[in-house]
Amino acid sequence: MTDFNEMVAAWFHANASKLIWLLIVLIVAAIADRVLRRLVRKVLDNSQVPIPSASIFINLMRVVLWCLAAGMVLKPVFGIDPTTLVTALGVGGVAISFGLKDTIANVIGGFGLMVGRVIQPGDPVTIQSVTGTVVDITWRHTVIETRSGDRMVIPNSVLNTASLTKLTAASEGSVSMPFTIKGGSDPEAVSRDMLKRVTEATADMTQPDNPPLVKFTGFSPYGTEGQILLFAREGVFLSTVKDRAARALASADYLVTDGGISE
Repeated sequence: MTDFNEMVAAWFHANASKLIWLLIVLIVAAIADRVLRRLVRKVLDNSQVPIPSASIFINLMRVVLWCLAAGMVLKPVFGIDPTTLVTALGVGGVAISFGLKDTIANVIGGFGLMVGRVIQPGDPVTIQSVTGTVVDITWRHTVIETRSGDRMVIPNSVLNTASLTKLTAASEGSVSMPFTIKGGSDPEAVSRDMLKRVTEATADMTQPDNPPLVKFTGFSPYGTEGQILLFAREGVFLSTVKDRAARALASADYLVTDGGISE
């Protein structure tokens, strides 16, 4: 036991400077990581320049920082020449790239989305028939949050090939309700009555700057066709607005009962 303790003590004595250097580099890197994360996020959030604030930029900064820290301890502590390690990684890089091709595609795709400002956190978008707001763009995926609170995670590589539509605040909250009124009804009178009913019923749910609209779109064997457009406030379910409006119009005698308000 005494010999073992002496061996351990001798090893620590021989490698004390290396251990101290490793500890110093780790502590400095950890502190710098924490400080720079807060600083970069604060700068991005408060910047007057249209720079997107997403975690991909924070992650890139952290990778660079820890790569520099690793380079500072490889040779002094572990006796590994960084150039030799880079050469070895270059030889195996082809094999690794095949195994990580999806991850690499997602990283490149996400960086391209952010640098090109195709989408940014806070943008209302429609992707693959799903409408929501961009929450964040990470290394591998983009997070879209719908009005119901559901979050859809989409790989960044998919965003570069999928159909993507950037929406305005009004169009993101728009609700369309088709209707048919009986033949012989006065469109002007019907329009005024519809607007009155719907506006009163949805006043606390629709955008004050975008009041409901009634549009007549054509004719059918049943009568005159049209649609009501409503613009829901942020955080209000579109289905809730549609339900409130439908209930307000349920007793209207000018609507065609067989093919009235529908999806």
